[in-house]
Amino acid sequence: MKKRNTLMRLFSHLFSTPWHVRRHFTKTALHNIEQAIAASERQHNGEIRFVVEGDLHPLAILRGVTPRQRAISLFSQLGIWDTEQNNGVLIYLLLADHDVEILADRGINRHLGQHGWESICKAMEAEFRQGRFEQGVIHGINEIGHSLAQYFPATADDTNELSNKPIVL
Repeated sequence: MKKRNTLMRLFSHLFSTPWHVRRHFTKTALHNIEQAIAASERQHNGEIRFVVEGDLHPLAILRGVTPRQRAISLFSQLGIWDTEQNNGVLIYLLLADHDVEILADRGINRHLGQHGWESICKAMEAEFRQGRFEQGVIHGINEIGHSLAQYFPATADDTNELSNKPIVL
């Protein structure tokens, strides 16, 4: 059974093209997402990053790399764990797997926990199923922003520690 799932997943990733990402995330959509992150971060001291990836390398699929594992790797590579108040959040979307992962540093995670992130993911996935990718991501950003504002309200000396620009891999 596992071999069959790996084979199906491999084909899904092999047939995922950069066009799939561009179709759902146009330059305008990416700009709007960047603006939504900037607007959200004016309301709190947290940091939000968005990464969308079309597919994984075939060797990663054969090794069984999950979307969660990939998100953890990106969380580290992008230094999201390195914010002053430990309140960075990554929204990671792997299109070939139809999977969204939200990872948060310990400062905010202790307040929301896995259940809080899962409910945001489910709401985003519902938007994605309707073909509303930009709206789904912006909804997630807004929900995460509300939580960050509750526990890490904006202060006059807040600095933008991480870029707001979405990353397309």
